[in-house]
Amino acid sequence: MSHPMGMANNHWEEALVMMVDDEALLTDVIHSHLEDAGYRHFVACNSPKDAMALIRAQRPDVLLLDLMMPEVSGFDILASVRQDEALAFLPVIVLTAASEPATKLRALEMGATEFLSKPVDASELVLRLRNTLAFKRYQDRLTYIDPVTELPNLQRLKPRLEEQLTRTRGRPAIQGLLHISCDQFRQTRETLGSRAADAVLREAARRLQSLIGNKNDPGLLHLNSESNDLARVGDQDFALILPDLPEAEAAAMVAKQLLKALAPPIEVEGHSIFLTPGVGIALSPSDGLKAEQLINSADIAAAKARHPQSTTRYEFFSEELTARSLQRLTLARELHRAVENHELRLHYQPKVCMKNGRIIGAEALVRWQHPERGLLLPGHFIGVAEEVGLISDIGNWVMQEACQQLAQWRAHGHQDLKVAINVAKPQFEEGRLCQRLAQLLDQAQVPPEWLVVELTESMLVNDAERALTQMAELRALGVGLSIDDFGTGYSSLSYLRRFPASELKIDRAFIIDVASHPKDQAIVQTVVTLGHSLGMTVVAEGIETVEQRDILQAAGCDTFQGFLFSKAVAPEAFEALLAKHQA
Repeated sequence: MSHPMGMANNHWEEALVMMVDDEALLTDVIHSHLEDAGYRHFVACNSPKDAMALIRAQRPDVLLLDLMMPEVSGFDILASVRQDEALAFLPVIVLTAASEPATKLRALEMGATEFLSKPVDASELVLRLRNTLAFKRYQDRLTYIDPVTELPNLQRLKPRLEEQLTRTRGRPAIQGLLHISCDQFRQTRETLGSRAADAVLREAARRLQSLIGNKNDPGLLHLNSESNDLARVGDQDFALILPDLPEAEAAAMVAKQLLKALAPPIEVEGHSIFLTPGVGIALSPSDGLKAEQLINSADIAAAKARHPQSTTRYEFFSEELTARSLQRLTLARELHRAVENHELRLHYQPKVCMKNGRIIGAEALVRWQHPERGLLLPGHFIGVAEEVGLISDIGNWVMQEACQQLAQWRAHGHQDLKVAINVAKPQFEEGRLCQRLAQLLDQAQVPPEWLVVELTESMLVNDAERALTQMAELRALGVGLSIDDFGTGYSSLSYLRRFPASELKIDRAFIIDVASHPKDQAIVQTVVTLGHSLGMTVVAEGIETVEQRDILQAAGCDTFQGFLFSKAVAPEAFEALLAKHQA
């Protein structure tokens, strides 16, 4: 489909030419002429009554229109084209066998761009078409392109945004719009003049464009750099369409990246210009279903972001989302300090043998001893850690802390106690997990078989062959391997039989209602049988009632963990549990 900017960056041969004529033979002849001249995109319409629907759907760069047709004449179609706001400037070359001046004058008055007499001369057709497209390209630049930054303007952005909103209506994904506003552009114009202000604008536009589609920046949402999603929409304003966002927070992440890109000073005529933009965020459907509504909402949000009281310099149109985003930003800043200030803690949840009720191991679970909010569970901060790139640092700390704790318990006489640690996706994917674990185990003088590495099945299936290689390395090191959350992801049996795992964990989702839902009981029994047939120990997590434990025990499950026995506790409390049950 073409659009008003279709000829701005492409050669004229890429233009979409559409012809409306009730004579199919003539449209075939014209198509042949244009193919010989190098035009590759041609649409023929031989049914005049269907012409307008096809024109609106295809949005051609130029329309060849016969005047004398039955049912619906070329004059009728020309009038409809000129009355349609989206097609008002579409070039229309009229084809007519009429020689009387009145016919041509009437077509001109209605907005015809050019004339071609029938029978059509091939050379004249190609020449007139090329001239018309050249003029359209020039007209498009005047109408839809900002001359300073070479970006699309607001008149171009509106239909692009409307098209995006219409096409994605009803989808679960969020459509976003960022409005970037900066008073320094106007201040520079007032103090240093237009030339300096234009230079600052061009550099700001260059920095914003450099982020779009930057595959080297994993923290930035990848956008289509050729889809005109970035535009200059005012004297001191830019706008950026964010299509198909998974969640509102993704828009805030992009806003932070844009602010970071605009932060370094811009040198112009011996002056350093520091930009302090505000970014407004509007989301559809909550902040508007139409382009005009979303543009207004983002503009209002940008005004809030420029206010001195805005601590983030980006604001959602929704105050609730702004407050939530600010809370996450504060938490991210505090989490950086938590790692540096040793505020993280490891708690240990006992893993208990189904047969004799003795503690045979533990799962190490990270906690954050927040100086003001107290002890925080992972659900409060792990998502933030993943967003800001701290998850690998936290994961490495967990490995080191668990190895040191194992060494301490071994020195206290607690032999053959296995501790399971959870590995984050970035840790596993970077490929140095085995090497790092080998060093930590060696430093702590802990036998590798005391450590169990828990990996989620979704993490393994994403790149199964690479996962198999790393798992083989870990098994060669001597550590145990556990597949966590089994049954909630891909559950690929073909991969499961190849994974060198020693343990299979039944996800708590199948445990919660196991006492009342026969289907969950059947699933649990199947997983236990499957695990045993593959030579694995089967662990049930999330056991909270005696009834749940009894059902899992009857199914043949080997080990359980959950609040029925104990929540995750600090190392000293866990050691007290060990001493009690050993006695």
